[in-house]
Amino acid sequence: MKCSGNAHVYGDNIDTDRIIPGKYTKTLDLQSLADHVLEDLDPDFRTRFTVGDVLVGGDNFGCGSSREQAPVALKVVGISVVIARYFARIFFRNAINIGLPVLEVPDHDIQPSDVLTVDMARGEVLNQTQQKTYRATQMPDIMLAILAEGGLVPYLKKHGDYRATLR
Repeated sequence: MKCSGNAHVYGDNIDTDRIIPGKYTKTLDLQSLADHVLEDLDPDFRTRFTVGDVLVGGDNFGCGSSREQAPVALKVVGISVVIARYFARIFFRNAINIGLPVLEVPDHDIQPSDVLTVDMARGEVLNQTQQKTYRATQMPDIMLAILAEGGLVPYLKKHGDYRATLR
């Protein structure tokens, strides 16, 4: 899985309420979630964003509630991958489960509008603007397989019980 896009960079402790405000989470309309993604954190995000761009955070990205709508909103709006120094564990797992690629890159110094190419399988982020390559924390093969299928539900529909993959 490879993707490329412009970086949209935010700081530490971006919580799920900043990703998608709670007042918009009482819907099954996924486009409504996408329409309001990051609006309290960055009101101009939607005017600068292009489908396929990369969201970049600092430490503890996705902290706060266990709100699954946060990674869903990012996926539906068209974020290709979220990179952070460290993710809140429930956000990280929710992202994998719904098929939103996420990578932990503890030592990144990515700047807004840097052009990034991400290779999920290799765990590499090439910052084309700065001519730097970052190594991500290695993701387990099963998580890469879940992402490749588009999330946990499609993975289980195709492969069945996870124990079958361990044989």
